[in-house]
Amino acid sequence: MEEGVEATCARLVAAVGGRVRRAEPLARHTSFRIGGPADVLVEPGSPNELAQVVRAASESGQPLTVLGGGSNLLVGDGGIRGVVVKLGPGFRRVEWTESGVTAGAGAHIGKLARAAVARGLSGLEFAEGIPGTVGGALFMNAGAYGGEVGPAVAAVDGVTADGRVETIAGGALSFGYRRSGLPDGFLVTAVSFRLTPATADAIARRLAELRDHRIASQPQGTANAGSIFKNPPGHTAGRLIEAAGLKGRRIGRARISERHANFIVNDGGALASDVQALMAEAQRAVWERNGVWLEPEIKLVGSW
Repeated sequence: MEEGVEATCARLVAAVGGRVRRAEPLARHTSFRIGGPADVLVEPGSPNELAQVVRAASESGQPLTVLGGGSNLLVGDGGIRGVVVKLGPGFRRVEWTESGVTAGAGAHIGKLARAAVARGLSGLEFAEGIPGTVGGALFMNAGAYGGEVGPAVAAVDGVTADGRVETIAGGALSFGYRRSGLPDGFLVTAVSFRLTPATADAIARRLAELRDHRIASQPQGTANAGSIFKNPPGHTAGRLIEAAGLKGRRIGRARISERHANFIVNDGGALASDVQALMAEAQRAVWERNGVWLEPEIKLVGSW
């Protein structure tokens, strides 16, 4: 039987202590700076605490949503019902070896890529400019400039939908374009990457090239969620939207970037409904012009 939010909060406080908040505005926790309140926001600090949160939500009959780093995500203006999980600082730990690294799901994927280069380890350079966390990058098989997370994954630690701590070998996952093939409900807590020793100067140059390209081609200094749409086969979403004449198109306080048309930026005070309306307009315009339907890369969650 479904419990009320107060009873669920009591279960969560018993599991993780004081890191439980009611009616927490999620705009504070997303890179878009958009989103209504969570019924309950909880910050577990370890895999065991996360497992307890999963079990508490299940036993209470409350839906569970993982926020991660809050990038690649659009939260509805009505917020999110049930329990929202934001991984605490304990999930940002990073442990290096001579041939790889194990990083907590809450570690920043771009910072991890830069740290690997500094150690003369190759395999993550493409991720230097990718926003968000290791867990989110793994879940989406994030990629850029011809590289993807999947090929470097040795193992994934996490919590199953029924609250068990488990490890999955990287080879058991069916990585594809913007998908990892994780079991339904599996919550990533850490990822082990196989990296290749390389000449530090060579990979540092490659990293600098990718950084310069990103800075020149993507919006800087504005709240956004990264690429809005997946690239359709044989096309790039940004070029299709640009060809439809939508660069700079604005609805409310949301705007399609003039620098890269596959980015929507929040000029301050944008609503999720503004972003959603721009997405729908881009999909319609590209379909009418090219017969191509754009699929969202960002995840839309919550109440609209």
